[in-house]
Amino acid sequence: MSILIEQILNGVLVGAFFTLLALGLSIIFSLGGVVNLAHGAFYAIGAYLAVTFASVFGYPGALLIAPGAVAVIGMAIEVTLLRRLYQDDPILTLLFTFGLAIVIEQLLRLIWGPAGIPFNIPEFLRGVLLIGGFIYPYYRLFIFGLVLLAVFLIWLLLAKTKFGLIVRAGASDPEIVEAMGVNLKPVQTAIFGLGVALAAFSGVIAAPLAGVQPAMGNDVVMAAFVIVVIGGLGSFWGVLLAGVLVGVVRGITITFFPPAAEASMYALMVLILLVRPRGLFGERMERLE
Repeated sequence: MSILIEQILNGVLVGAFFTLLALGLSIIFSLGGVVNLAHGAFYAIGAYLAVTFASVFGYPGALLIAPGAVAVIGMAIEVTLLRRLYQDDPILTLLFTFGLAIVIEQLLRLIWGPAGIPFNIPEFLRGVLLIGGFIYPYYRLFIFGLVLLAVFLIWLLLAKTKFGLIVRAGASDPEIVEAMGVNLKPVQTAIFGLGVALAAFSGVIAAPLAGVQPAMGNDVVMAAFVIVVIGGLGSFWGVLLAGVLVGVVRGITITFFPPAAEASMYALMVLILLVRPRGLFGERMERLE
């Protein structure tokens, strides 16, 4: 039983990384309608910047500075390049972000080299919690706390502030919002920066566990898309529930049949879409039902 609980917790931990990524994807899509295929690349940038900043500011400093730096990079890309494509065929934003992901990965290879970089768990977070026969690392518990805090702050921003009201209104009916005199362009820029900052934050906290290498975002971004699809496009609570479900299913599968661990989340997605094509909390899509 202790092994099963530990594996479920590990699965939920992996689901927490995916959930942060998926939240970023979801909020970017909800306002700008952009399916950001470069999201995994921003995750990798966050991890690499964490390695660089940690040597100067320590791990706590890197945890704050790296996502902020990625947010600035993301907003600069949105203002100078991505914004030009909003009114065109949506396939252009897909192609642009796909190309951007390739460019970023190659830049990471040029700057930091093609080989992986080790990134150790901070000294003050090493060790394990021991309760009877249950053993669990402090760093993983720390990650759970950080993810919960990040999710709460994002909910607070979107649900309880004027900025969040504009975002929700713009996602629902942008033409009406702009007709009322609200300029959505800076809001879209801020949301894109917030979305990629969440990806970078996830990369920072995952780096000590997964290591740092140029293609590290390729696998996790697929899992993030799975969570967005399961939860429903543009749904905050749907993404959270989907992240927990994916984590639990993954943890149970690892316990009883490890080779199917990666496939389990895709099987879960297929089952849910067969019953509810728009996802758990997604808006109704006529062409899918």
